[in-house]
Amino acid sequence: MNPVTIRLLNQQLIAPQFSTPTEVVRYMGAMQAQEYRMMRWAVAMRTCKPSFKAFKKAFDEGQIIRLHLMRGTWQLVSAEDYWSMIDLFAPKAIAVTKGWMSSNKISISDEELIRVRDILVRTAADKRSVTKDDFVQALAEKGLQMDDHRLSYHIRMAEMAGILCSGDLLPLKATYALTADKVKSSAKMDRDEALAYFTHKYFQSRQPATLEDFVWWSGLNISDCRRGIALLGNSIHIERWKGREYYLTEECRIRGFRKGKFLLIPPYDEYLISYKGGVQKLPSVSGRGTRDIVLPPEHRHRAHNNSGIFQPIIAYDGKICGNWSPFKEDFQASFFEENFEPVDVSEAWQSYNSYRNK
Repeated sequence: MNPVTIRLLNQQLIAPQFSTPTEVVRYMGAMQAQEYRMMRWAVAMRTCKPSFKAFKKAFDEGQIIRLHLMRGTWQLVSAEDYWSMIDLFAPKAIAVTKGWMSSNKISISDEELIRVRDILVRTAADKRSVTKDDFVQALAEKGLQMDDHRLSYHIRMAEMAGILCSGDLLPLKATYALTADKVKSSAKMDRDEALAYFTHKYFQSRQPATLEDFVWWSGLNISDCRRGIALLGNSIHIERWKGREYYLTEECRIRGFRKGKFLLIPPYDEYLISYKGGVQKLPSVSGRGTRDIVLPPEHRHRAHNNSGIFQPIIAYDGKICGNWSPFKEDFQASFFEENFEPVDVSEAWQSYNSYRNK
């Protein structure tokens, strides 16, 4: 087994299979969308013919939704999966968010929550697509003043309750809309059905991956993750590599890899964040996360810090070897693996530059 090659193929970073941004997001299940501009490139890299216009159209029409969800962080999800994901992942994410509020000594009473949420809903209903500044103005008109941090928690809780989601795509600012105006209702899955569905999505698009990786990515309890795997039955199996147990699905892609390819990967991309890093152990799970398959531990600080801040990275044949600057006019790169020169990455830079300038 070559786990690096398999990850590149199944993450759609080599020989992508999908034509539209919506198909990519639906296939991945959820994609980290922390960096508002770079989330678009993360989807584009996995599309056969990347198109910024296609992404904007899908985003504005509500085919792709951005919201706080798994692990309490920003995600892109498809409208088709939105309601099932809210049902499955939001309860744990809300608990995590309340824990953060407590550690930051922020307490929001039920009375405040209801009053502020009513103003947020009315503002979004009136304007259809609103920014945080619009919310601040609407609250001020009702005599409510609050700092940005507190307001962010109000918005986040409304997102995880299925009330607010992303509005229209702006160049730099996040927007919000009423979910009821943006996402159609869909048939409800029971919990086991949803658990099996999203477990399959994770391993299909991130394989080979371990149980510990899945627990990290999903934010679910380890018992739920184990059950999700068990529900897949014979459609998933274990392979052992260098002392670790990896799960692979029956439709695992193993053909299509082309050597000598550089990838300019955005910060917070699923290529790294899909897998648990470090050597910490989770209860009842032996071993560690498998981010180190593509990122040597001695270079981990170049890709992310211990506070969860991820940097733009360069991969060569799947191995992380450097950093790049996505918002510069001229290509700037620094390498920490082998003797690469920026000219080596010119094809990848041209692809990125062509996409962002469309």
